[in-house]
Amino acid sequence: MSHAPGDASPSLTIAIDGPSASGKGTLARRLGARLGYAVLDTGLLYRAVGKMVLDRGQDPSDPDAAAVAARGLATLATAARLSDLALRSDAVGTAASKVAAYAQVRAALVDFQRAFAARPPPLPDGRRAGGAILDGRDIGTVICPEADVKLYVNANLAERARRRAQELRLSGHAVPKHEVLAAMQERDARDAGRAVAPLHPAPDAFIVDSSHLGPGELLERALAIVRGTIVRRACSI
Repeated sequence: MSHAPGDASPSLTIAIDGPSASGKGTLARRLGARLGYAVLDTGLLYRAVGKMVLDRGQDPSDPDAAAVAARGLATLATAARLSDLALRSDAVGTAASKVAAYAQVRAALVDFQRAFAARPPPLPDGRRAGGAILDGRDIGTVICPEADVKLYVNANLAERARRRAQELRLSGHAVPKHEVLAAMQERDARDAGRAVAPLHPAPDAFIVDSSHLGPGELLERALAIVRGTIVRRACSI
């Protein structure tokens, strides 16, 4: 299934949520490429806030410092800023999960995310985007509760830790698997237990377990769900 400007396929907003290393980011990018949709990795917004706090020598556990950084980022977020490889470090990831727990930070970034969904920017090659895909932890529950398609991608903890350890090793930052596992457990608990926008599937989300799926298989599973949504929408007209 492909989408180009002139296709009869409707423009959709697709929400993809799930924990770290579940495969949701890879899925969002591959699905966006297949459909011709603009893709926003919203986790990078929180990583960028965390990095700004760290770069200023401040503590990510300070809600005021985090809120100031988030308000600044909301007006400065660009593709170049969000593609900074330093955002992928474990230190920044830890900072991101801390700042993401603050209501002021999430509120500062809500409008940016919703505007992306409502008015997707052009694709990198200049073509008009056929729709929007947002990848995060609260897209289907908070940011875009009316999204046309909601996916919640999960995988067992051991598999997610294996994927994350491999990713770090390939990037030249090898970390023992037991340390990755411990950090991931801590992150999961923090994400699921925070008072504001905790991580959980939307009631109407399609749950996809990627534990034993390769990227291609996961993509085909998601495409089948998207196709089904388009068919149901056409039949209801």
